Amino acid sequence: MNNDKRIKIIIGHYGSGKTEFSINYAVKLAKENKKVALVDLDVVNLYFRSREKAEILEDMGIKVIGSSIKASALDIPAISADVLTPLQDKSYEAIMDIGGDPAGARTLGRYHNYFQEGNYDMFFVLNANRPETQTVEKVMEYMTKIEDTSRAKITGIISNTHLLKSTTVDDVVKGYQLSKEVSKVTNVPLRYITVLEELVPKLPKEIQEIVFPIKLYMREEWML
Repeated sequence: MNNDKRIKIIIGHYGSGKTEFSINYAVKLAKENKKVALVDLDVVNLYFRSREKAEILEDMGIKVIGSSIKASALDIPAISADVLTPLQDKSYEAIMDIGGDPAGARTLGRYHNYFQEGNYDMFFVLNANRPETQTVEKVMEYMTKIEDTSRAKITGIISNTHLLKSTTVDDVVKGYQLSKEVSKVTNVPLRYITVLEELVPKLPKEIQEIVFPIKLYMREEWML
């Protein structure tokens, strides 16, 4: 997918859809018969963590690494030593789902030595429907703070503007336009536009070439 690096770090603001993108990315790689590890490094938010879907993902052949304490409902910032496995073992495609905002990005500092220029991608997931990331200036402020805290550089933007199951084509287009503006100012490329699978046929042709269709793994059927 777009010649992405072996280590993929997924960051962004709370509610941006980082975890949903991380899971969908892992599933796509697994379907390509890749050896995949999904690392849940979110020690900030108690809810909607990728480790909650460990059983489903492991059935697909994806190694899920999360807390060293096997109790997903406990708000304890415990990280498993297994995180080092996909960082050290180059046979893995490693996807690292990081907690929201600069506070969540602090966990990356522990693994800084594994992130050398050219061997990783750090994707900033942008949801233009979030109040804190609705303008170029606000997005750039978030990006700078996360880079400073994590000591890693953002290499790509993921346009992921959504309203969960109520997402429309207009939402997707709005997010694409903001992401393009941010990309122009920062020189950070727009890598993917995430879109619910059912909306893909309705999108304008000019944005379809980098569309990344997704399913909502984290939203239960009864959730809006």
